Amino acid sequence: MIFGIDTYKERIAIIADDGTRMTYDELTERVAARAKELQRGVLQFCLCKNSIESIVEYLACLEAGAPVVLLDATKDSETIENLRKIYKPGETKCHPDLALCLTTSGSTGSPKLVRLTKRNILANAESIAEYLQIDENERPITMLPMYYSYGLSIINSHLLKGATILLTDKTYAQREFWNFLKENEATSMSGVPYTWELLRRLRFMRMYLPSVKTMTQAGGKLNAEIAKEYIQWAKSQGKRFIVMYGQTEATARMSYLPWEKAEEKYASIGVAIPGGEFSLAEDGELVYKGENVSMGYAECAEDLLKGDENHGILHTGDMARVDEDGFYYITGRKKRFVKIWGNRCNLDQIEQMVKPIITTCACAGVDDHITVFVTKDGLEKEIKDLLTAKTGLNPIAFAVKVIASIPVKDSGKIDYQLLQQWT
Repeated sequence: MIFGIDTYKERIAIIADDGTRMTYDELTERVAARAKELQRGVLQFCLCKNSIESIVEYLACLEAGAPVVLLDATKDSETIENLRKIYKPGETKCHPDLALCLTTSGSTGSPKLVRLTKRNILANAESIAEYLQIDENERPITMLPMYYSYGLSIINSHLLKGATILLTDKTYAQREFWNFLKENEATSMSGVPYTWELLRRLRFMRMYLPSVKTMTQAGGKLNAEIAKEYIQWAKSQGKRFIVMYGQTEATARMSYLPWEKAEEKYASIGVAIPGGEFSLAEDGELVYKGENVSMGYAECAEDLLKGDENHGILHTGDMARVDEDGFYYITGRKKRFVKIWGNRCNLDQIEQMVKPIITTCACAGVDDHITVFVTKDGLEKEIKDLLTAKTGLNPIAFAVKVIASIPVKDSGKIDYQLLQQWT
């Protein structure tokens, strides 16, 4: 059975926020029964919530060899219907190695999917379980949706080790989430940079959460000073704050920052996960090699018959540098550059410069003009003065716009495409 879930017997696999408890035996039984109803090699859609039903459907598809597309169940019916027309679930025959398709950005609006094999999934789950030292005593709480690769990797890596998943769709903005976490003694929490920035504002580091021992961050670059603050606080509390780096195209994770080096290398994404390998291309783009690299993309039903186009190598689209100890640092997205009067400017770096003034900020831009979006009035002069001093550019290169909140996608990542429209 996938992830060896049939070996954990009477251990509790899932505790749902409605009070339902399911053992590994019960989970195995339900997965096996559903798998018998599925046709090998024929595409399925799974409209996901963080629910037992969604986990059973996902595992049954993997067990039956029926490739599955995980989608957000809360999306409007028009979007889902459009994807049905393109991919024809229940009819489309797929490549024999195809096991899972995920959307590329946490949004189900685009028809572009990442094509993953069972080996991709297992290799990544095994690596994550190894470097996070996951065992059967862990109790992760679901803070991310399971149709998002980071959220799914938490489920995969913990099922692999017979841990107990605390399953909820509630968010950290709801009291019910914290009650569920405390009552069931969650041992780990996971979030994207925006999650940890908001939790910091909610004074997370003052909360009394003795059961929580590990916090993980991926899904983008967390401001280095905020990462350092979390790392030092976690160290003082006997906890761990693990910085990681990944992409859906590599199933989930490609690197982690070893805890013993976290305080020293707090601005780094760390080193490649077990079984993975990093290198830098001539232009400084980060290249990853590993068994978790996807087969490629799909944009139509015919693409689901394609084989492995990546051959274990992923050009990440991120620019990076490596230090003398072999630790990697992301310097920005290859596509997040604009030219200001001939000077090449990295929008991600500009954003990081502004974070010490206000963490709820984001940058978008076109050539010769950068817009800094913030959620508080009265900061325009301070931001412009800072950016002028740090970049040497004329203040007219920058605009500061106040908005009610920074727009984010379902995954919690900032929606830069929408911000680009507002520049």
